[in-house]
Amino acid sequence: MTVTIYHNPACGTSRNVLALIRNSGEEPCVIEYLKTPPSRSELIALIGRMGRPLRDLLRRKGTPYDELGLDNPALTDDALLDAMMAHPILIERPIVVTPEAVRLCRPSETVLDILPNPQRGAFSKEDGEAVVDADGNRVAASSS
Repeated sequence: MTVTIYHNPACGTSRNVLALIRNSGEEPCVIEYLKTPPSRSELIALIGRMGRPLRDLLRRKGTPYDELGLDNPALTDDALLDAMMAHPILIERPIVVTPEAVRLCRPSETVLDILPNPQRGAFSKEDGEAVVDADGNRVAASSS
């Protein structure tokens, strides 16, 4: 297995990303991170490989983010990591690991940039938005 997804099956974006991975012919290692959260050192390594600030990986919607006051700019990365370890729902998803990169795949088609294999056929998101055409090519985003 060359692809790992930190997945929440209740999240539409996460389900779309998993389906795009499978549409490339990969059967990824699926880690339901709410049931099996990454260790602190694993999370630090993932964030480091993404090259993004830790705050970018904090999920706000549907989490205790506001109640915990995590928008306080005085909080250190260690304090934010403590919160993420105590409340894995605070970890934004889905995170995908491939031989190419580690990426937070929001929007879901972001995963196409790091998959080792091309898409095998057409793919539309759960909401019907076409992402990949019948030839396996990425569909240009339409401007509304």
